[in-house]
Amino acid sequence: MLKFICTTCGVQYPYSIRPPELCIICTEERQYVNPAGQTWTTLDDMRSSEKYENEIVKMEEGLHRITTKPEFGIGQSAFLVQESGFNVLWDCITFLDEETEKKIRELGGIDAIALSHPHYYSTQAEWAKSFDVPIYIHEDDMQWVTEPSDRIVFWKGDQYKLAEGLVLHRLGGHFKGGAVLHWPYGNSGKGILLSGDIIQVVADTNWVSFMYSYPNLIPLPASKVKDIAERVKELHFDRLYNAFQKVVKENAGEAVQNSAIRYVSALEGTLFHS
Repeated sequence: MLKFICTTCGVQYPYSIRPPELCIICTEERQYVNPAGQTWTTLDDMRSSEKYENEIVKMEEGLHRITTKPEFGIGQSAFLVQESGFNVLWDCITFLDEETEKKIRELGGIDAIALSHPHYYSTQAEWAKSFDVPIYIHEDDMQWVTEPSDRIVFWKGDQYKLAEGLVLHRLGGHFKGGAVLHWPYGNSGKGILLSGDIIQVVADTNWVSFMYSYPNLIPLPASKVKDIAERVKELHFDRLYNAFQKVVKENAGEAVQNSAIRYVSALEGTLFHS
């Protein structure tokens, strides 16, 4: 019996004799099955290959980014956010080994894991078991959990306070339960928003975007983008980190609002001059 991992999205499944026929995350329209076919691995195989390692980089006071090298699955990063003695792992990555555990424990360990949306569930149950912590997922996305765990807490409503200065906000959009982590005390009190790709930093890092599917380029409707912008309008943050090593370094709140206006203008046909 093995716990199989989809090599395309990096999400792990429960123990089974054979791998699933298909990955439920990848066969859904927001993701994709590799054109070469569905393939699987395991965490043990990843470890024994000695191919992978996790790079842990201090981004600023109280914030470390964790990224697997070489890239695996979707290629997202996780973040260790430290506030007033409480450490949360924001989003998750597939690869976990003894060296990663050691380095994170040296940084103070993990008190909770919180997820933005199903594409980053990865091996969340393994991480939760290793650090003996709960996993926070919005109840609207419970159907996408591939590996059930009694450590999962399905939170409800539009916001959930993890600890003082660390609050989850459900924005929806990319997924119905899509969430962001607001850290108002981060960035020397100027505030930080960790957005996964519920709000995505684009090539010009003064701007962000919003999508239903990124790989398949399916946009969100104008009404939903307006709703997301309105929901974050009152949040205090000057900096925004996405899941793909990009950051809006300053005036991030304004960048989200301006980007929403531009996005809606494009959908409504008023952005263009030809």
